[in-house]
Amino acid sequence: MSARSSWKGLALVAHCWATIAAAAAVAVIWPNPLTILLAIMIIGARQLGLAILMHDAAHGCLHPDLKVNDWVGQWLCGAPTGAGLLKYRDYHLSHHKFAQQAEDPDLILSAPFPTTRASLRRKIVRDLTGQTFVKQRFGPLAGKLKARGRTGQSAWAVIAGEAGRQRAFLLWNLGILVAASAAGVWWAWPVLWLVPMATWYPLVTRLRNIAEHALVAKDEPDPLRHARTTRANPVERLFLAPYYVNYHCEHHMFMHLPCWSLPRAHRLLVRKGVAEGMLVAPGYLSVLKAASAKPAVAA
Repeated sequence: MSARSSWKGLALVAHCWATIAAAAAVAVIWPNPLTILLAIMIIGARQLGLAILMHDAAHGCLHPDLKVNDWVGQWLCGAPTGAGLLKYRDYHLSHHKFAQQAEDPDLILSAPFPTTRASLRRKIVRDLTGQTFVKQRFGPLAGKLKARGRTGQSAWAVIAGEAGRQRAFLLWNLGILVAASAAGVWWAWPVLWLVPMATWYPLVTRLRNIAEHALVAKDEPDPLRHARTTRANPVERLFLAPYYVNYHCEHHMFMHLPCWSLPRAHRLLVRKGVAEGMLVAPGYLSVLKAASAKPAVAA
């Protein structure tokens, strides 16, 4: 099952972009609050889909030719949303090496849980109002601008340096804007690309992170319980968990399996009785309920 395919990974990337294009086309042809809202949700989920496919590329699973794997993972999956494959690969492999241990760089994402419903609600509001996006995208730049007195750099030099580091992301967005403008729908770039990236994408990324590792014990010795698999229905796969990302326990057990092999791995583990010892949730709502079950402290 770990065999790479010369076409399956590329087909998933093409499917992701085709879904984005189709959702945007429907909203452009029949613009109304419902079609635009659905497009924002679908496109935001497929922006997560691009990140998931870049994640597969980080494991060398997207294509058997590593040069093709890395080029597609960087330029067709990572760059459009501002991610970098090589930087992510180093970070993510550390997560696998030290899953749920003190050295795990992702431990901070699961550490706050369980939390209260009010706390989770505040996080969701920050995601949907773009606050999370602004903090993540512009926080580092703001920090560098504040520190420029110590570095001796001008504000323009700091901004230019950051723009240089984000040139692939800026080029992609310029290309989308030019294409939308040429089609006479320039507004599709901010409404149907940036808004999903600033709202739905941060939300589903947070919910995915909660489902994968929240309420998993720190320093858990059992490798079957380092991550959680969450069963996803068709609606959840469309709006929240594309490209088999819900099979996260299987991914941690066999991190060199391409994402399309994870459902079969799950079925085999169930057949052999191994799944009884794994963390498996019946759905995303059940995980969110458990993750927000901490009692509120009385005033």
